[in-house]
Amino acid sequence: METEDVSVREQLFHNRVRETIICVLLFTCLYIVSYLILTHFKKTAEFITDDIEDATVNKIALWLCTFTLSVAVCAVLLLPISILSNEVLLTFPQSYYMQWLNGSLIHGLWNLVFLFSNLSLVFLMPFAYFFTESEGFAGSRKGVMARVYEAVVLLLLLALLVLGIVWVASALLHDNIARKSLYDLWEYYLPYLYSGISLFGVLLLLLCTPFGLSRMFSVTGSLLVKPRLLEDVEETLNCTTFEEDSLSRKLNYGRSTSCWVKLNMEAMKKDHQTVRSKRIALEMRRKASPWQRNLGYPLAMLMLLALTVMCVLMVCFNVLELLLDETAMPRGMEDPHLGMASFSMFGSLGAAVQVVLILYLMVSSVVGFYSSPLFTSLMPRAQDTNLTQIIGNCVSLLILSSALPVFSRTLGITRFDLLGDFGRYNWLGNFYIVFMYNMLFAGLTSASLINTVTWAVQRELIRAFGLHRLPLTVSRSTVPFRLLLASGLSKIQ
Repeated sequence: METEDVSVREQLFHNRVRETIICVLLFTCLYIVSYLILTHFKKTAEFITDDIEDATVNKIALWLCTFTLSVAVCAVLLLPISILSNEVLLTFPQSYYMQWLNGSLIHGLWNLVFLFSNLSLVFLMPFAYFFTESEGFAGSRKGVMARVYEAVVLLLLLALLVLGIVWVASALLHDNIARKSLYDLWEYYLPYLYSGISLFGVLLLLLCTPFGLSRMFSVTGSLLVKPRLLEDVEETLNCTTFEEDSLSRKLNYGRSTSCWVKLNMEAMKKDHQTVRSKRIALEMRRKASPWQRNLGYPLAMLMLLALTVMCVLMVCFNVLELLLDETAMPRGMEDPHLGMASFSMFGSLGAAVQVVLILYLMVSSVVGFYSSPLFTSLMPRAQDTNLTQIIGNCVSLLILSSALPVFSRTLGITRFDLLGDFGRYNWLGNFYIVFMYNMLFAGLTSASLINTVTWAVQRELIRAFGLHRLPLTVSRSTVPFRLLLASGLSKIQ
């Protein structure tokens, strides 16, 4: 009997060690990738300065941002990893090499992401901001530790303020429960605070994702070579070359003239660099093969359209299920029971489609977030993003990514229920909130898609009839489409 108990304890110990090693390896890889991404965007001048103290503070803040970004990437991969793990175990149920892939590992990943998300949003990112802005208390000895003390004090004051707000909010909503659990900070208030942050993230996804789905067409179109029917590359290249030559002459003339002309040199240099980049891109488009030019663009547009329509149809189907079946409501589960049954009625193919749709929704939400007028200033630029912007980007991406599992499950993109504390949110059990959320997403996405497709057709028809030669100052809101089309037909005749 004792021998069996020892063997069971050894098995549990080995399982725990194996899960820890896998989680550490996964997080290390994500940390390295996140560090490379932030290094690509950071402003190098902030980290190579004569002030060693500022350089040290910026490096520490960058490490904290890297940790936060890696947690955000891991949150994005939670659902895809869980769905694919279930399908792998269904395909290879008795495989010796897949024994490490189990429900305990997946459940542990969800709990770690929830813990690190709380840690990053509540402590690390506010500390990183206060740390970079601090200078030490008046009269204290200068140095890194003085700035650490000031940042910690400011963080404690902020934590007390946020805790007071959360306590008041919970007391108003849950009178007796909140007052009894005043000292239960870790088990009640932090999950309650994170529930509010997640609700904000889900609402932000509701606004950004439909706009991002419509913006994906224009963003993808700018990266691909369009067919010659839709774009006159030769004429555009000639105009761009002429503009570049004109700016070059102005720059050469400005260097030898009076000082008032030299004041615009920097602006002209930027315009010259922009036009030059555009000319290089147009030359690459002109050299593209006929297959790439005539097949790649239509296939990409059809793929984006198919994915967007599929998302809308799945949400509409989820709305019907919400009206007919209570099990369609998002909820949490304690044990994922991997390898028992597929989470899609179409098997492995349906699970793969779910993974693609989840990642597509995340990419679309990021595109919509940075395309929004409210957050355009946060757009990172290569080698020209200051540390404050990096902190803001990391916080924004973490809020969006940590809300992605709840977002996907609420819309019915997947049937994989939420694990750990992700399924403890009180508002997930409210039928009216979930139903209205699905209806709003389907309506906003359909409206954005119809508007994008109709205007894209009009724009390409205008371009095909040669109406792009009209003055650029005339906007689509001031000139009716019929007038433009009539003008183009008269030119052709």
